[in-house]
Amino acid sequence: MSEAYEVLKDPEKRKQYDALGANWKAGQDFRPPPGWEGGAHFSGGNAQQFDMGGFSDFFEAFFGGAAAAGQRPGAGARSFSFGFGEQPGFGGVSEEPVQNSEATMTISLEDAFKGATKEISLESIDYNAQGQPRSQKRNYRVKIPAGTTEGSIIRMAGQGASMPDGRRGDLLLKMKLAPHPYFRVSGQDVVTDLRLAPWEAALGAKVPVHTLDGELKLTVPAGSQSGQKLRLKGKGLPKANGQPGDLYAEIKIVIPDKLSSGERELLEKLAAVSHFNPRQSA
Repeated sequence: MSEAYEVLKDPEKRKQYDALGANWKAGQDFRPPPGWEGGAHFSGGNAQQFDMGGFSDFFEAFFGGAAAAGQRPGAGARSFSFGFGEQPGFGGVSEEPVQNSEATMTISLEDAFKGATKEISLESIDYNAQGQPRSQKRNYRVKIPAGTTEGSIIRMAGQGASMPDGRRGDLLLKMKLAPHPYFRVSGQDVVTDLRLAPWEAALGAKVPVHTLDGELKLTVPAGSQSGQKLRLKGKGLPKANGQPGDLYAEIKIVIPDKLSSGERELLEKLAAVSHFNPRQSA
């Protein structure tokens, strides 16, 4: 590398190197015959072309050329291209890529189920006419498709922060579902707790259950167990293409905190006649 630098910075040494190649120091008094030519050629454009014919072993090892092929300098030497088109200072500087903006938007489960149009205000970095950045609040109207799930991305083309040259990236809104008093979400499926009295679970019953599109009656089979899930097909979140998710009612058997005298009497009678042992394996 130091040899190359020494040659390139001194025009006279460069002429000697062009004529003699790597042995230029040993033959500085040598005068080449007519027609002996060589040298580095620089061409314009986005890619710089370097003729490697007269360079030393250091350059030959990396780029090849006349010396590697046993040729005299300048005879059939190869060229090597460097693509500087996207690098500052080499001409043809590339356009800076547009940056997208990201934010999180919280929506209700009902909006995710039915779809909705909502407004959101976000702080955005913009540039004034002098190219100076400034922060300002921008309002957006966001169309939420039916069936939107946790983590879904809604892309708003050209609505992101601006660049100094006036271009804008996209705004990427990541959807977050707000906690719900009745439902838990798993993908397109929805789970709700179904609280039952011991006699409802034991005898069976028809009880009301919440769904995303209203309340309905659910038949609970006799002998239902705590933790068991009853499926309501197609009552989950819709899908853009295909079968919607399901609603699962998970049974929770609840006993009274306080018993009336009549309840206590009946339970005591049940305990006297029943042979059921919940601690005995089935």
